[in-house]
Amino acid sequence: MKRTVEETRDRLRAAAKVEFAAYGPEGTTVTRIAARAGVNKERLYAYFGDKDALFDEVLTDALEELSRVVAPDGLRFDDLGEFAGRTFDYYGRHPELARLLQWEGLRGAPPVNAEVRVAHYGRKVAAAAQAQRDGVIDGAIDAGHLMFMVIGLAAWWFSVPQLATMMTGAAAGDAGEQARRRAFVVEAARRLTGGRPEIDVS
Repeated sequence: MKRTVEETRDRLRAAAKVEFAAYGPEGTTVTRIAARAGVNKERLYAYFGDKDALFDEVLTDALEELSRVVAPDGLRFDDLGEFAGRTFDYYGRHPELARLLQWEGLRGAPPVNAEVRVAHYGRKVAAAAQAQRDGVIDGAIDAGHLMFMVIGLAAWWFSVPQLATMMTGAAAGDAGEQARRRAFVVEAARRLTGGRPEIDVS
């Protein structure tokens, strides 16, 4: 059965996400992406222009999906612990995003879709600052630093899983470990923002 253009594009994006996460933009080849997708590599050039443009699109799509899933009802930071927990959950289901972001930082090029992302992160910081002004969360930490810390708290488990295992003595796949990590992330984010502790995370 003949594929539509959008189906072919989707196959190429899905294959590229796997390849880029594993090997980065420099280590990934157009030939390997096309072979994984089961598509002639000329289609990749026709639809995306080149490998770098495809990396940009893959990362942009992944970040847009993260935003839709983590904050489906818009940005409200009455409970940054819950925001951190949903962020942790997303990275747990899509650990390739952490690798894509690391490869972006390593490749030495300007950030992908920087103008749009700066505006998006600016809205997050503004929402946190508003919650601070409203007295909902503690205002002792700069709102930009706070948001970076909360996102790092949730995502770093998936960025350097080997360190997490060495430092905690437990792997993510151990019984109950992922739930313990999530509970820690939620509680730590709440404590950072002056929320009342709900569990013992010592």
